[in-house]
Amino acid sequence: MAEFSIPELEDMANRLRLHVVEMTYAASSGHPGGSLSAAELMSVLYFRIMRHNPSDPQWAGRDRFVLSKGHVAPVLYAALAEAGYFPTEELLSLRALGSRLQGHPVRGKLPGVEMSTGSLGQGLSMACGIALAGKMDGADYRTYCLLGDGELQSGQNWEAAMFAHQYGLSNLVAIVDRNRLQITGNTEEAIGLDPLPEKWRAFGWNVIIANGHNVRQLIEALEKAGRSKKDPTVIIMNTIKGKGVSFMENNAGFHGRACNEKEYEQAVKELTDVIQ
Repeated sequence: MAEFSIPELEDMANRLRLHVVEMTYAASSGHPGGSLSAAELMSVLYFRIMRHNPSDPQWAGRDRFVLSKGHVAPVLYAALAEAGYFPTEELLSLRALGSRLQGHPVRGKLPGVEMSTGSLGQGLSMACGIALAGKMDGADYRTYCLLGDGELQSGQNWEAAMFAHQYGLSNLVAIVDRNRLQITGNTEEAIGLDPLPEKWRAFGWNVIIANGHNVRQLIEALEKAGRSKKDPTVIIMNTIKGKGVSFMENNAGFHGRACNEKEYEQAVKELTDVIQ
C-alpha cells in the first residue's frame, strides 16, 4: 500500500475514531473507549508500517496483526475497511445478527482478521506461535500484537513473554495500550502493573516507551522494533482512553458503552471538526 505522510496518518486516526463512534452507536453496544485510544497505532500500522495486501489477504509474505484485546474490534474493523479489505458501508453492521463484524474478531469470517480473540490474556501466546512459525520457515514477516494494559493482569501473558525470550522471537512486537483504565476503573487500583517497563525488561524484552497519540513517535518506535535481531520488543504506548471525544476521555464508563443520541451528536461534531 502507499505510504501515508504524518498529516495523512493523523487524519486517518480521526477517521477511524469517527467510524468507531458511528459503529457502536448503530449497534447500541460495543467498546469505544479502548478503540479510540488505539486509533493512531492502527493508522500507523495499516497505512505506514505493516506489509499487507487487501486484494490478497492471505498473501504469505504479509505481516501479521493479532488484536489480543479483542473487545476493541471496532477500531480494527475500521482500519481494515479504510485499507480496502471490505466496503466501509459494512461497518454499520457491527454486532448485527449474521454480520461478519462480530463483537470480537472471528478468523475466517472477515478478510484481514488473523485470529479469533476476546478471551483476554491469550493473544500474545497466539502471536508467539505465529512468530515462531515464521522463524522456523525462514520467513521475513513480522508479527504485531496489541494488548490492553488491564489484560496484563492475566498470568498467561507472562508465560508468553518468557517463551518469546527463550526462543529469540525478534520478529515479534507487542504493543501495550497503557491508558490506565479498565472496566472497573484504574488499573493500579485493580491489580497494579507498575513498574511496567521494568517487568518486561526482567522477562528479557527490548522496551520502548512512546506517546501513543504521537504518530511520529509511533513510527520511530515501530521502526526501531523492526531492527531487533535478538530479542522480542514491547512498545508501551501511553494513551488516553476515549481519546478524541471530550466526554469520553479518561472515562472508564465508556469502556463498554456506546453513546446515546445526544452524546453521539456531540462526538460526531467533535471528530468531524478535526478531520481534513
